[in-house]
Amino acid sequence: MTVDILFPVLNEHLRLERGIRRTVEYLQENREVLERESSFTLTIVDNGSDDDTPEIAKRLVDEFASLEGDYIKVRYFRLEQRGVGIAFRKGVEECVSDVVGYMDIDLSTDIGYLRKMIEIFRNRPDIVYVNASRFAKESDVSGRKWYRKITSQGLLIILKTVLKMKSTDAICGFTFVRKPQALQLVSECSNDNGWFYMIEFLLRAERDGMNILDMPVEWVEDYDTTVNVPKTIKNYLINIRRLKKEFDREDRMRK
Repeated sequence: MTVDILFPVLNEHLRLERGIRRTVEYLQENREVLERESSFTLTIVDNGSDDDTPEIAKRLVDEFASLEGDYIKVRYFRLEQRGVGIAFRKGVEECVSDVVGYMDIDLSTDIGYLRKMIEIFRNRPDIVYVNASRFAKESDVSGRKWYRKITSQGLLIILKTVLKMKSTDAICGFTFVRKPQALQLVSECSNDNGWFYMIEFLLRAERDGMNILDMPVEWVEDYDTTVNVPKTIKNYLINIRRLKKEFDREDRMRK
């Protein structure tokens, strides 16, 4: 099984090198277990950085090109448009692996769950979508400030009430999908470029009846973030209204 891990980055010169090195180190440390049936591509998707992120990314690609064999590859491509949505969408379209997903470059989700994700896809052919969740009962979340908890829980309530979301989390920053289903969802989703794209991606998978595993994780908040929280919340509310109208229209057409 081949896996493509997408790292969407925007002006991440403070965290990019640390995130990629830590991921490569983890894969090397666990090579005896993971290499049996798997290989990994770490894809840095730069969506419009105007700092030295491109230079750092290219240097990492050159450095890790010398890794032996095909077990780990690091690649980089750049988009001029900004947004996690377009970065993930283009990453899926460019993917040549069996499984594609994305991780936040800050590695807030414990990197050890990469191994668990691989085991799930190996041993459960019925599972097509692994969705990490900060809010599952078994999850262990630390470092979250009260106002971030309130905004996240508020979003969750709205998604469950308005859009009937079944999963316990929508944007944990650790999502992996088998490639055929990922391409199907990209064809069905809107062209929103922001974080809401990942929410719509999950909701479409639920509506399509895909078998999704809601995976509890250990998760640590990173406050050195480039996300504009008020702008993101406003975008969420606008898109929730839009998607509700689309779902209602689609439901009427199915009757």
